[in-house]
Amino acid sequence: MFSRKGCERVIRYAYELARKEGRSLTSISKGNALNYSMVFWDKIFKEVGKDYPDVKTHTYLVDAAAMFMVKDPRRFEVVVTSNLFGDILTDLGAAIAGGMGLAAGANLNPECTFPSMFEPIHGSAPDIAGQGKANPLATVWSASQMLDFFGHEDWSRRLLSVIEEVLTEKNVLTPDLSGVATTAQVGDEIVRKIRAFQ
Repeated sequence: MFSRKGCERVIRYAYELARKEGRSLTSISKGNALNYSMVFWDKIFKEVGKDYPDVKTHTYLVDAAAMFMVKDPRRFEVVVTSNLFGDILTDLGAAIAGGMGLAAGANLNPECTFPSMFEPIHGSAPDIAGQGKANPLATVWSASQMLDFFGHEDWSRRLLSVIEEVLTEKNVLTPDLSGVATTAQVGDEIVRKIRAFQ
């Protein structure tokens, strides 16, 4: 359901994030085909934008956005979209980056009146549960997002550095990244690298 309160809340959060990080903000919708919900979304995006004249904005239809994610992903910095389009585009982005095992997710409650949730976008992956094949890097990245959300930016950056090291060294990777390591072995490597920071 698209309510004014819900749309404005998520759009305003995106504007605030773009302003804080000095990045552009892209709204993705499908106003040319969804005459009620997405025209409403586009209208609210423009209205809220009047409060953020310093934030550079772009708007794309979801099909064009999918094409640009493949051809020119650098054009996207902060993106705000509906749950449906966001779910599709995050999977596409994960595939472009190397696979679902690398995509972290955060369901945020910016007001902190309810808990936020941090998890890989792929969920629990029941098809490979218990086989030692799951890539734990998205889970670690989600933990990094959680630390950042709670104001522990230093530890958040450390976890991201560890992920980058594991990926660039290519010594301990799960099968989805052309490696032979198990979930536990990658986890142990992450722990070893975190301890090396201390």
